[in-house]
Amino acid sequence: MPDSLADLEFARTQLLRQFLTLGDLRPGNVSAIPRRCGKPQCHCARPDGTGHPQFRLLRKVKGKTVAESFATPSGFRLAAQQVAEFHRFQALIAQLTSINERICRLRSDEPDQSGWTEEEKKRLLPFIAKSRAKSRRSSV
Repeated sequence: MPDSLADLEFARTQLLRQFLTLGDLRPGNVSAIPRRCGKPQCHCARPDGTGHPQFRLLRKVKGKTVAESFATPSGFRLAAQQVAEFHRFQALIAQLTSINERICRLRSDEPDQSGWTEEEKKRLLPFIAKSRAKSRRSSV
């Protein structure tokens, strides 16, 4: 990983360009689950039968798992590509966050000769009071 601020900013720019290449995406996980249809003469009813594949997309909606079924393998393949693109999106976000944290740390190490302005001090006072009140409550 680059260590200078200029190298990190360049890496961030390159990473942001990758976001432009993202295609259709959707959250979740795809699976193909073998199921038995229940017909006694079907191949899936045999003891060594593999069953009929049921293609599904599983995702969370408001904390609950929701399953979406696909009637065709092509619909399932498309959903699998979209889920893979979502996972790529998440990986890009993690990389971007990591690079930005390093940029922020390097920028915070730069010397600041200006000091706090009176306006900034006034804006910080309510936050200081709240944090002191919270620490008093948690120590009780």
